Amino acid sequence: MSGITCGFIGLGLIGGSIARALKQSLPQVHIVAYDTDPGTLRLAQKEGIADRTASAVSECFRECDYIFLCAPVQGNDSSLETVRRYMKPGCLLTDVGSVKTPIHEAVHRAGLDSCFVGGHPMAGSERTGFANSKASLLENAYYILTPAPGVPGEKLESFRKLVEKTGAIPLVLDCHSHDYVTAAVSHLPHVVAASLVSLVEDSDSADGIMKLVAAGGFKDITRIASSSALMWQQICLANGHNISSLLSDYITALEAFRDLLETRNEEGLYQAFDRARLYRDSFIGASSGPIKRSYRISVDIADKSGALARITMLLATQGLSIKNIGITHNRESEDGVLKVEFYDEASQKTAAQVLGAEGYEIHVRTIE
Repeated sequence: MSGITCGFIGLGLIGGSIARALKQSLPQVHIVAYDTDPGTLRLAQKEGIADRTASAVSECFRECDYIFLCAPVQGNDSSLETVRRYMKPGCLLTDVGSVKTPIHEAVHRAGLDSCFVGGHPMAGSERTGFANSKASLLENAYYILTPAPGVPGEKLESFRKLVEKTGAIPLVLDCHSHDYVTAAVSHLPHVVAASLVSLVEDSDSADGIMKLVAAGGFKDITRIASSSALMWQQICLANGHNISSLLSDYITALEAFRDLLETRNEEGLYQAFDRARLYRDSFIGASSGPIKRSYRISVDIADKSGALARITMLLATQGLSIKNIGITHNRESEDGVLKVEFYDEASQKTAAQVLGAEGYEIHVRTIE
């Protein structure tokens, strides 16, 4: 497998991370890349990720065993005819979009059913672009595969093994099941988070007291509202039917909850919360989805000059990179005053050990 050639049409965060992961696990893999940004291509060559770059989809893609469509959804659909002209026999075509039915329909119209396996790496970051891509982005994240009906079993199995080389966990679904599942666990939550944030904004007082005291619980369940507005506009347009259907079911569930409140149904309220708690606690802790796990510690510190500087110095001496740091004024669900967020679990654990050894009271929290 190490002697394969992979082509990337679009080399942003996801395409770049897949390419990096393949280069890391299969050093002999040959990567051909096209992107509309010449700076991206120069950087990819400079860092040894792209072996060959192109200013357009052209003859250089004819050597590819796999071609990854990593441009925005509309770009992938419109480029299928061009890509088809440069695919050699046996080449497998895939994409990385989070909605699968439209691309499968476009593939069918292009007569490419026998060589297309849709792909959705359920991983991402608040940051975008090739410069922020990393080989570890897909580690332990689900990578959903949606094979077209005409794809031979051995071709699908070969691609599944390639996906495993990125560190991801391949999961095979049909495209319609994929879109319904992701509408429930990814797309609808973004709609809910955005709506809840807007509700608080509309309900807030003129002096912004709700925004001021917004506590950990509110921030945790709405942090996905900070994602790209353009990306989620496009996802909602592409998967609107499934999202709308599930949104109707969710509205019915909210109305049922409102009835429990209005009738002061003690047992019903307890059962509603307990059922949700038990099901949520049963989730597998895979770090998948467009918003990754958040690795935090909270630290009780004295309100005096130099207290914050001492903590950051202790962390710096360990070579730990801090993703975010801030003072928590509202401690409704926070045990500490200083909140520090790291990029990975190892850094989180090291920080807790270092600061704990210095006598600080540490509260470790990983948000799924």
